[in-house]
Amino acid sequence: MQVNAYAKINLSLDILGRREDGYHELAMVMQSISLRDVLTVEPAGETSLSCTDPRVPCGPENTLWRAASLFFQETGLPGGVRVALEKHIPSQAGLGGGSADAAALLRALNQMFQAGLAEEALLRLGLQVGADVPFCLRGGAALAQGVGERLSPAPPLPPCFLTVCKPPAGVSTAEAFRRADQRREKGKNHTAAVLEALRCGSLESLGRALGNDFENVMQVPQVEAIKSAMKARGAAGASMTGSGSAVFGLFASREAACSCAAALKGEYPETFFCTPV
Repeated sequence: MQVNAYAKINLSLDILGRREDGYHELAMVMQSISLRDVLTVEPAGETSLSCTDPRVPCGPENTLWRAASLFFQETGLPGGVRVALEKHIPSQAGLGGGSADAAALLRALNQMFQAGLAEEALLRLGLQVGADVPFCLRGGAALAQGVGERLSPAPPLPPCFLTVCKPPAGVSTAEAFRRADQRREKGKNHTAAVLEALRCGSLESLGRALGNDFENVMQVPQVEAIKSAMKARGAAGASMTGSGSAVFGLFASREAACSCAAALKGEYPETFFCTPV
């Protein structure tokens, strides 16, 4: 069985504070995009992973391994699964690649083994793998609250096209949260502004509303330069996604998004033309 694992972007990301359990309370609007990994999945006597990117670990630390282990524990089914991962979503980018992979595998296993797990059970298993996995299981557009597990529908994006660009610098999510905890000023309420813009259906308003608390606390080199380049080439707005370091721009026309992607790709090889999913 072959399945797609779609990346996500954060149209907004607000860090509301650190909880007593050590996790952080968040408010985010997330959107699936067409940039994807591809998983080839088949039953096996025991679980094994392979990947086209040699930098990706293929042992128990991989989200795919954890997702498979939790699935077989939950269902009590014998055996394992062989997964071949065709990797396209950059790592340490804020695009949710590992979460998307885990979500795609949970869906595939549920179907392949006819396990009959309801969506709520899959969401519960996904949350044990990572905070973004529940969103990746549902996909589309959603408001995510809590650590990201409380999902509610968000209005769809206005018709648009995207350029996604990851600079060479990667970002550690743990370091990003550590720096966020040290900030003196509270962030803006980006999420409320993004939801209002989505309700209005205006790409221009949405472009102005985009915002990410991590962008201010991390100040990743090249992020501002990429955003400026996107806006100069016609983007309605641009923002860093997740804890970074990838940047996305929203464009009204396919031609403008493709042109921007082509222009940036010379300097930043991990640049992609995308559409909302």
